[in-house]
Amino acid sequence: MDRLREALDFCICHQTILGYSTVSLLTAASQHIFSSVVFKCPCNSWNMVYGSFFLLAPAFILLLFGYMVNARMWHQLTGSCSREKECSSLRAHFCQMLVPMTARALVAPLTWIAVALLGANFSECAASGSSLTKRLFCKDNGTDCQELFKIPCDKALSAQMSSERLSLQAQSQLIGWFLIASIMTMALISKCVSHCRSSVSYLQLKFWKIYSKEEQEIFEIKAKEHATKLAERNTNCFFEGTDPAPFPTPSKEEWQKISMLCTFDSHEVYYDMIRKYSSTKGGKGAKSKEERQDHIVLSPVDEAQAGE
Repeated sequence: MDRLREALDFCICHQTILGYSTVSLLTAASQHIFSSVVFKCPCNSWNMVYGSFFLLAPAFILLLFGYMVNARMWHQLTGSCSREKECSSLRAHFCQMLVPMTARALVAPLTWIAVALLGANFSECAASGSSLTKRLFCKDNGTDCQELFKIPCDKALSAQMSSERLSLQAQSQLIGWFLIASIMTMALISKCVSHCRSSVSYLQLKFWKIYSKEEQEIFEIKAKEHATKLAERNTNCFFEGTDPAPFPTPSKEEWQKISMLCTFDSHEVYYDMIRKYSSTKGGKGAKSKEERQDHIVLSPVDEAQAGE
């Protein structure tokens, strides 16, 4: 049992790191395929535009995709502006959560740019068509250097101007390593700051991660069972021509209560609304004994950590 518990703790603690590592590896593999199969530098005046688009456009698409697959963002946005009284509070809370959501969405784009800079194919193509690069390398090299944009395609010219090509690749790789070092430094600093600002202890936050995962799994199971029974009742009513039997189901107001991520109270910011709903339902809005005993207040920083 001790070994099983240790293995479970290890998996929970490293779930976020493994998730980010998987995204980074998939992005790096995709970049390698694009670089070797799809990318073909035109070796003309379009070098700058073509190379820059392959370097930045996929990163921008990956950033948008990172936002699109972030369930936490849709959780906060869905139906938010239909509740006029809470709209301003929702916007404020969403702005606070935007930073950690953006940090997660930036993993793939920054990986793409860093790997592309290390490979140097995209950046070499873009730099060979840059007027700035020509001014730097063609001051004393005569007319041959005016064909700098042909370096990525012309092997003979590349051999004649090997020092310039190596310089372009070296600069690209240096920028790539600097970007990676900067990202890791910022990630470490932000992690330290978020943990220092946390209003709960490390083990309590760890408990909430376990609870949140278990609650989500059970909710999906119960929701599927409930939907199946409701679908069976309605289908039987249609085919058999009978009156529908009473079937208790949550109201729209109840769905809204558990869908919110906090109570929008500066003193009571709950992370889990299902737990709050179950604690207060029996007492008609009053706090139950259980809630008074182990009431937990989480800041947006804690919510971001618990949602990782």
